[in-house]
Amino acid sequence: MQDADPKLIELLRQGKRILLFTGAGISTGSGIPDFRGPEGVWKRRQPVYYHDFMRSEAARIEHWEFKLEGWAGYRDAKPNATHEAIVRLEKAGKVEAVVTQNIDGLHQKAGVAAERVIELHGSMFSVVCVSCGDRSPMKEALARVEAGEADPDCPRCGGILKSATVMFGQRLDPGVFARAERAARGCDLFLAVGSTLTVEPAASLCGIAAASGAALVIVNAEPTPYDTLAAEVIREPIGTAVPRITRQLLGNPRGPGA
Repeated sequence: MQDADPKLIELLRQGKRILLFTGAGISTGSGIPDFRGPEGVWKRRQPVYYHDFMRSEAARIEHWEFKLEGWAGYRDAKPNATHEAIVRLEKAGKVEAVVTQNIDGLHQKAGVAAERVIELHGSMFSVVCVSCGDRSPMKEALARVEAGEADPDCPRCGGILKSATVMFGQRLDPGVFARAERAARGCDLFLAVGSTLTVEPAASLCGIAAASGAALVIVNAEPTPYDTLAAEVIREPIGTAVPRITRQLLGNPRGPGA
């Protein structure tokens, strides 16, 4: 097992306000497929765009079929070693915020304090009415789909119901992104893990952090558009790199004899 670059360990040791930015690559080890990789979801089906969803019942039916198809995978997924390593970093007081592109809730399930997690693209576990803003559990909406409601409406006002995730062509929640932007400006180390850093405006947080003086570290299997800004780039598989780096920084969680 290779040792981490001493420069990287020193960056992490010195970091007092680390922002963890995570993408789909950290959850593939939990059985959740990514979207853009060689075996990604978008290789086998086209996404439903927000404007189509809003104007077409057929698009909404397709949306709900897709959510029902993937529900069990999200519901039953368990955090993996990368999620657990991030929890260790947070509990050690190293992590100021976890900004994630993921909709799977695995950071919270692993034990990261919910108030530290900023879900840029929303959550798979809730639905929202686009008219009145009422939120309710995804499992309730999917139970209605399974019972024969192909396009369930809002039980409160009758408006269009959708998953509480950001669709293609839909803006990020301005309040959520503003919070992430503040975290990027205030961090002293921006650690990007498992993201292609190609989806904007989320990926722009890298540039914002770097322009504000933070060191940028990228852990990803493939090159990203922000590699040239990074103090360190790690190509080792995420599932081994992040736990190993955490052990080298904090020690073995089970003690030296483990």
